[in-house]
Amino acid sequence: MKIPNRIQPLVEEGLVDEVLRQLMSGKEAQVYLVRCADEIRCAKVYKEASKRSFRQAVQYTEGRKVKSSRRARAMQSGSRYGRAQQEAEWQNTEVDMLRRLASAGVRVPHPYNFLDGVLIMELVADAFGEPAPRLNDLSLTLEQARDYHAILIGEIVHMLCAGVVHGDLSEYNILVGKRGPVIIDLPQAVDPAGNSSAEAMLERDVENITRYFGQFDPALRSTDYGKEIWSIYKTGKLQPDMALTGSFARNEKPADVRSVLREISDVTAEEAARQRYANGLGGGRAP
Repeated sequence: MKIPNRIQPLVEEGLVDEVLRQLMSGKEAQVYLVRCADEIRCAKVYKEASKRSFRQAVQYTEGRKVKSSRRARAMQSGSRYGRAQQEAEWQNTEVDMLRRLASAGVRVPHPYNFLDGVLIMELVADAFGEPAPRLNDLSLTLEQARDYHAILIGEIVHMLCAGVVHGDLSEYNILVGKRGPVIIDLPQAVDPAGNSSAEAMLERDVENITRYFGQFDPALRSTDYGKEIWSIYKTGKLQPDMALTGSFARNEKPADVRSVLREISDVTAEEAARQRYANGLGGGRAP
């Protein structure tokens, strides 16, 4: 096929030898099947920010560190250059996260090269060597659903131990290759140590996949892995291969509202008395 304009620089650099066909077009990017020497890989071409349906919400960018202070100031200014730098950081996050997770042994595509908004990465293939389908495109047996769910809960734990929360995990960004599920699409991923929304994101990721697999195995709907995982993570004891129960003991005791209001009233009264005393000492006339 004709080489897309965005991939042409990679051809000129010798990173891509041939573009075979378009594989998919998603909310973030278009993905092409390309030949690099004697290997078939994927080229992810990021869409311009104005053409994406996924927006860089503050909850995803909170806590992200920008290496260059100049770039950080530009991003805060909202200038044209700043917006371009913000977009570059958004794309670089996925590359960094893929490298981090691949090194940690998490099931993600291996990244090879990144140039001018195009990411060259491993092709996730099925048992026949064809591009792997998305999880959403499959019909599963109860046993497959239970098995894949367990694998993905383990991968979520593994990611969290590596300092990553996906933040947008669902059946639409999980491929099922010959060795099972593989997680993709990570530009919105966050570091839980620096993001106040990380707990809610992790629980939502778990809820999304549990809801999906619950169609095939209804028993999964009663599990509560999200809160269990986060509660262990907060203690600093979470390990990649630790056994989980899928349950979490919630505090169902009703709040003692009267006691809370009484404490607030007491503190308010004490502060008012302190203010009166202070004003009395400073407000009298000099003898």
